[in-house]
This record gives sequence, C-alpha cells and structure tokens, in this order.
Amino acid sequence: MLKPGVVLTLQVRNDDKVEKYRCKVQEVKDKEFYVDYPSHYANGRTTYILNGTQLLISYVTEEGVAYTFESEVLGRIKQAIPMMQLSFPGYDQVAKVQRRQYVRVESNIDVSIHPLSLDFRPFITVTHDISAGGAAVILPDNTTLPEKEHVLTTFVLHLNNGETHYIKLKSKVIRLVEAHNKRVRASLQFDSIKEHERQIIMKYCFEQQLLLRKTNV
Repeated sequence: MLKPGVVLTLQVRNDDKVEKYRCKVQEVKDKEFYVDYPSHYANGRTTYILNGTQLLISYVTEEGVAYTFESEVLGRIKQAIPMMQLSFPGYDQVAKVQRRQYVRVESNIDVSIHPLSLDFRPFITVTHDISAGGAAVILPDNTTLPEKEHVLTTFVLHLNNGETHYIKLKSKVIRLVEAHNKRVRASLQFDSIKEHERQIIMKYCFEQQLLLRKTNV
C-alpha cells in the first residue's frame, strides 16, 4: 500500500533514454499524493520535474513485494518540505511486479546461512546465481535445508566502485535441486528486502552483465 515514508523510483523518458529518480511519499489522498523533490539516481541532485510529465513509478513494500503504476506530475506545493503533487490512478491500476522480471546473473558470491526457527549449524557457501528477487546457493556436502522454511542469509557484494555491502535478508527455501555435477542447490526467495538493498543487488547484477558482455566480445 502507498503510504507516507515509502521510497519510490520515478522513471521519466527523455528522447531515447530513461532518467531515474528517487523520492519519498509524504501524503496520500484518493486521486493524488505528494512526494518530496526527487533526487537523480546517477548524480544525486535534487530536481523538480515539470508539470504534465508522464511517470512510471515503482516501489517495494516492507514484505519485499514490488509494484508499479503510471502517474503524472500535477504541480508543486511550497511548505516546510517542498513537495510535488502526483496523480494516483487507484489501486486497480497498480500492477505487481513478478520476481522473474528481475535480472538474474550467475555469480559465486560468498553467503552465510543461519537458522531462524530451525536448529542447524550455520554454514558459509557461495551462490550459483542471484537476482533482486532471490538466489540459488550451492550446499556443502552433507548439508541440507528444509523446503518452505525461512533462514537468515548474509550476502557479500563487491561493487566496481570498491564498495563492499553485506546484505542481510530473511529468505525462504523454495526447493532443492541436484545439479549435473551432483552438487545440490537451494533456491531461495527474498521474503523481506528494503528498497536500498534491492537497488544494491540490481546494481551488482548489472555490473556482472556488463563484465560478461566484455568477456564475450
């Protein structure tokens, strides 16, 4: 549900490219809502988007479910916090983003797995692949995880700018699959992921895609 405090991603099409901005919901009404002035994803600069601009808006709930809808800039409000007024089409026009839409890349990322409600010895392994919606991890020999149960996972992501992020997520074990090399993989779904965590994983996946393209040239 759209409510104050929710972080939004705004996409604006300019000619042949799409500009992305980040902002936060301040107030919600029936057919409109208000956000603080958005900041550009690339350079962090705060800006005002012109009235009448068509937007594609997406956001992620506290449960980690992503939604998207179309909107339009209606105007600006000058208060203690300057705000933009945006149109809201109604929840019947808000679409749930399927997790398969997230880009998945093969990458061996260090990950630690700890129990939540179950009793097992924590272990460290690597991923086979990852996306902003989930990951597949390679289980060490003589190690298993029960399907449909939740575990605590911590992924170590190294970005091209030198930053290292430790992303701690509650994950659901969807299924166990035996690969051709007889190693067992656990397919995990991220049950609760915050917007900034999702963006970090998406950035990592994008960087890995670029690296793969350069390697295959």
